[in-house]
Amino acid sequence: MASRQVLLLAAAAIAAAFILAPASAEVFMVGDAAGWTLEYPATWTDGKTFVVGDSLMFMYPAGQHDVMEVGGADFRACNVSASAAIGTWTSGMDTVTLDKAGTRWFVCSVGTHCVQGMKLLVTVVDPATPAPASPPESFRCC
Repeated sequence: MASRQVLLLAAAAIAAAFILAPASAEVFMVGDAAGWTLEYPATWTDGKTFVVGDSLMFMYPAGQHDVMEVGGADFRACNVSASAAIGTWTSGMDTVTLDKAGTRWFVCSVGTHCVQGMKLLVTVVDPATPAPASPPESFRCC
């Protein structure tokens, strides 16, 4: 009798773990088939949702490109000086985990690649933070 109760409790605990577990983190290959290259499509993020725990995989020919994380102002100005770098990756097979909510900015710091459009902005959301409620109908415009 006691072993049956233990089995039922164990089964209930396993079921609860599956129900309460967050969705699996997703790995996004930046640029899809083009990879992280000068042919990288500027619209690559369109339709994608990035959540805390997801990862970005940057695939590119090592030595021809790199990945540099910078702040927003440096991203807009394509400032690729060493002092602007929050992080730099150079292996050609780099994975960056999106570990917190907010905006992250990435550029290629090789030559004029950033100015040529080799840059990526992602907005990361935290699924544990509820979205703001819609305003009541009486407060909506138009």
